[in-house]
Amino acid sequence: MIRRRTLLVSTTVAGAGLAAPAVWAQPRNPAWPRALTMGTAAPGGTYAVYGPAWGQLAAQATGVNISYRTTQGPNQNIVLVDQKQVELGMVTMGVALQAWEGQGEWTRGNKFRNIRALFPMYDTPFHAVALRRSGITDHSQLNGKSVGVGPRGGTPGTYYPLILRTLGVTPSRIGYGSGSDMIGQVSDGLLDCFAFAAGAPIPAFSEIETTNEVTIFGFTEAQMDAIVKAYPELSKGTIAAGTYRSLREPINIVGVYNFAIGHKDLPEDLVYEIVKSVMTQNAALVQAISTAKETVPENVTKNSFLPFHPGAARWFRENGHAIPDNLIMA
Repeated sequence: MIRRRTLLVSTTVAGAGLAAPAVWAQPRNPAWPRALTMGTAAPGGTYAVYGPAWGQLAAQATGVNISYRTTQGPNQNIVLVDQKQVELGMVTMGVALQAWEGQGEWTRGNKFRNIRALFPMYDTPFHAVALRRSGITDHSQLNGKSVGVGPRGGTPGTYYPLILRTLGVTPSRIGYGSGSDMIGQVSDGLLDCFAFAAGAPIPAFSEIETTNEVTIFGFTEAQMDAIVKAYPELSKGTIAAGTYRSLREPINIVGVYNFAIGHKDLPEDLVYEIVKSVMTQNAALVQAISTAKETVPENVTKNSFLPFHPGAARWFRENGHAIPDNLIMA
């Protein structure tokens, strides 16, 4: 019998630098909703930890209870927020651009115009992990191999098959599922590689390197050039040595930025307080999850197309960060 290893990632942030979530007595403003729901992602990815971390800061600041819905990632978060099945979510800007224009295959031509940008989160680097004994150290070696890419509706599930096709790589099988499931299959030899994208260090990658000898790898310069030419919403970057225990040298990556989003009908003053709570408490957020070191107001410029909620735009403008008029929409 094959024993499946399961990566457990808490959806709370107790013990990670912030207190355990509490139930707030009532919102600070009686006109605000008593509760909101945030779309996150499957266990094993960054959203599953990052979402409750910033959600708790927002709940503490506003008195509004925030609960969390496990989703397939950015694509599904966009659909759920647009349909007001959840009020808050997290997305990568490449998928958000597809949604706004109705151009990605997953949109089926629908334009999702009820979503609004709230604040910048962090860059999402695409990179991969394989057991060292497999000998896999480069994406070019994935021809004929079985490759996991995370949930079908997530950013890596959307982009990684396209990236591999751009590189002329044809896996024998592409597997979809949660990060914890994918990493378990790599550990058990059911997948040759897990190619993913999330804020580094990816919890699932950190988990597998505690129990196995692994190789974490990115892209060559030529591969990055080809990818960015095909998908200009992606950009070149690096992951520093030491980000993972087994990563002794920097690796090249392509990445796409993440933003928090909300439904357009959220009260302006509530969104203002939510954005303020996150943008002014970076140290607390970083204590909960190190990826949040990039969650700073200066990175608001990473969004050049998705309209900001008026409450978010007001906070950034009041604090010296320019938001063009054409990027604000009620």
